[in-house]
Amino acid sequence: MKIYDPIEIQTRLPALERRPRRLRQSAALRAMVRETDLNPKDFVYPLFVRHGQGVRREIRSMPGVYQWPVDLLVGEVETIAKLGIPAVILFGIPEHKDPIGLENFAPDGIVQRAIRAIKQTTPEMVVITDVCLCEYTDHGHCGVLNTGPDRDPHLPEGYVLNDATLEILGRVAVSHAEAGADIVAPSGMIDGMVAAIRAALDGAGFQNTLILSYAVKYASGFYGPFRDAAESPPKFGDRKSHQMDPANAREALKEVTLDVEQGADLVMVKPALPYLDVIYRVRQAYPELPLAAYNVSGEYAMLKAAAANGWLDERTTVLEALTAIKRAGADLILTYHAKQAAAWLA
Repeated sequence: MKIYDPIEIQTRLPALERRPRRLRQSAALRAMVRETDLNPKDFVYPLFVRHGQGVRREIRSMPGVYQWPVDLLVGEVETIAKLGIPAVILFGIPEHKDPIGLENFAPDGIVQRAIRAIKQTTPEMVVITDVCLCEYTDHGHCGVLNTGPDRDPHLPEGYVLNDATLEILGRVAVSHAEAGADIVAPSGMIDGMVAAIRAALDGAGFQNTLILSYAVKYASGFYGPFRDAAESPPKFGDRKSHQMDPANAREALKEVTLDVEQGADLVMVKPALPYLDVIYRVRQAYPELPLAAYNVSGEYAMLKAAAANGWLDERTTVLEALTAIKRAGADLILTYHAKQAAAWLA
């Protein structure tokens, strides 16, 4: 009696005998063979915090997303924790802006106050802080500018100075760590930022503070609503001299490699949906590395607007989009949909 190899049997079967739909007959079967499992523990919820008391401000271009005063923020974080979301990332809106963003590393800065309040009321929440200058500077750029009498004549007027910015980023990271941040997340795409921050943290005794690097951040058109939320549009020019060209994918692997060599504990790709191929490439190149993806404000606003107009079913499309990001290889998803998605998944 001849024993057939299973693969040979499949190839010999008539086409109508090979029926993948058998595995899709019921919700239970589909769940049993599902390859990608989306869970609230995958989410990081971005929060915008500002000075003031008692009033939250909805962001016009991001329905359902608010700027929070610290007194109301703590209740919001408690709600987030009850939904099973393990982490938040904080973006601060300062009381006053200046050329280098002094409040970003002030002991009583808005983010520092928010960190302490969250850790006092919801100590189990992982607190990530954005380490960039654009929300805090009066020019809206991500670092120290090449301006004034001491400017470098070999660089354009207003160019973001790389090495002068690194020293400030180190001070910001240490200030956030002193306030209780678990993870600091440099987002400016400044060369050497991870090494500078790691050295500053270690030198200040914060060897256990993690670095989540925005290792692959594109100069994207999908950030518009965020700039409304963080009140951080650049006063002139753009950020193409330091953020990545959207046409490049191989360069992303170079950026990740550099940040890993400099001590990044986790890395991020931003935006997410237009760059699923990049998320996949990073995952394949670094299978052992925790990988985050930022489902950015423009991605959120598009689905919200389409759902509000009745063009798409919000629940179906949001969960599909988030599943796609995870399927591409992300371990963590920073998303403004986190609260709604966690409730739906529950």
